[in-house]
Amino acid sequence: MAHSRTEKSKVPASQKKRNRTNEDDDEPDSSKLSSRVQCAEQKISPKQLEQKVSEVIQYILTVDQKKIPIKKSDISKNVLKDHRYLINTVMKMVTKKMNEVFGMDLVEIDSKLHSFILVNKIPNAGEALADSANKKLGLLMILLSIIFMKGGVLKCAKLWYVLKKFGIDQSTHHIVFGDVKKLIMEEFVRQKYLQCSRVPHTDVPEFEFRWGARAECEVPKMKVLEFTAKMYRNAPTDWSSQYKEAVEAQS
Repeated sequence: MAHSRTEKSKVPASQKKRNRTNEDDDEPDSSKLSSRVQCAEQKISPKQLEQKVSEVIQYILTVDQKKIPIKKSDISKNVLKDHRYLINTVMKMVTKKMNEVFGMDLVEIDSKLHSFILVNKIPNAGEALADSANKKLGLLMILLSIIFMKGGVLKCAKLWYVLKKFGIDQSTHHIVFGDVKKLIMEEFVRQKYLQCSRVPHTDVPEFEFRWGARAECEVPKMKVLEFTAKMYRNAPTDWSSQYKEAVEAQS
């Protein structure tokens, strides 16, 4: 009888094999991905890896010329291709090289879409926006200063009202800026300098503007306040709440 009980407690080898197979199928996705990454890394030499890093950097610099956010998925699809499982390794190397060689930070602005922008680390980069020679960026500086001085958010109608004082009318083709409405509501928004969102709970569609993710990263609030003070021939400290916010943003 004891012999019979022992036989019943044994698990057939074929069953054990099936159990192991099922356990393998239940392996977490992260582990599987890690294994695939290791396999991919074994199939590429250090020289090839450096080449991929250089290609990604060139791609990022090219896309950034249009001031459009760079998507991780696009890098995998358009640059890495068959080596797309190296994306995390390559992006770490790219981020380090962009910082050390170009003096630029690769900043993630959308964790869901995994999109990035390049931010110049040079402290005086914000001054370029105030350069009157660059007309579009001069207009952008005016927009950012208006929004900042109004508490960080401004309704669309109010923005156009203020811009009219600068001789800029959305219904009129501007001699320098051309289609101003398209420039502000499409180009600057697409480039993430501005954020435009609909005001909730309104019968008639209303929109409001805020600083976009790129502006938050690239443009020092103190530079904007100094720009505004210069326009009005005042001192930055004349606006106490904005000055306090600008100082806090520097720390």
